[in-house]
Amino acid sequence: MSELLTTAMGDSVAYDQRGSGPAVVFVAGAGPHRAVDPWTTETAERAAAVGLTTVVYDRLGRGESPAEGRLGLDRELAVLAGLIERVGGRAVLCGHSSGSWISAYAATHDPRVAGLMLWEAPLGAPDGSTAEWIGDYERLVDADDFDGALATYMRYMPPEWLEGARRSPNYAETLAGVPSMRADGEAMVWSSSASMAELLARLADAALPIEVTYGEQTYPEMLVSADAICAAVPNAVQRALPGANHMWVPEAMAAELATFVEAAMAPERA
Repeated sequence: MSELLTTAMGDSVAYDQRGSGPAVVFVAGAGPHRAVDPWTTETAERAAAVGLTTVVYDRLGRGESPAEGRLGLDRELAVLAGLIERVGGRAVLCGHSSGSWISAYAATHDPRVAGLMLWEAPLGAPDGSTAEWIGDYERLVDADDFDGALATYMRYMPPEWLEGARRSPNYAETLAGVPSMRADGEAMVWSSSASMAELLARLADAALPIEVTYGEQTYPEMLVSADAICAAVPNAVQRALPGANHMWVPEAMAAELATFVEAAMAPERA
């Protein structure tokens, strides 16, 4: 049964906490929540079984975490701050896709983030127009054109992803969650900005453990992205793990997390 957290900004967030030991919080990318993402739940269950505390939550405006108004990065950071507090005041963040950039942004603002496991973090618009792209999405959200906003947000993704979403019987629920992607967009703009290297340098200066992961059967862009992140953050390492179609294999990710989180949360690193 879901537990509830009320953040410092007054939002109510539903989450599942499992296990005991060093903590990891899973940060979803654009769209998913617990009811439609069994892979993350299975990963959390497996990781909890081998000695971690795991937290999987519904992002604001999705699933059992309804929220109104502007769902920006400030509110997402308040969620993560509250969840980190719930698990003892220190945790690794495991970001999926654009959730990787929300996680990285959080790490530059909250010293209680002990490490980052980033899965297939995207680089943004290939022509360098990330701010304009996300601006187009935001204007459509503000005009309540959620179908248009979703299509705009997915502009640089494989076209079959949008086609599949529109054919899904859950499309109405998907559209209802489109405003929640604003935080993803803001994080993507941050990651693509001229100040990204300076901000990520804070992670390098703090020697924060960072592992950049991607599927063994993934899109070429994900390899380019991993190389770029590791070039910007010298202490980051790359790992190819079993996975395809932008998703990891739960058993393999749980095992990788167990090793990474235990090292990142070791007493000598506290």
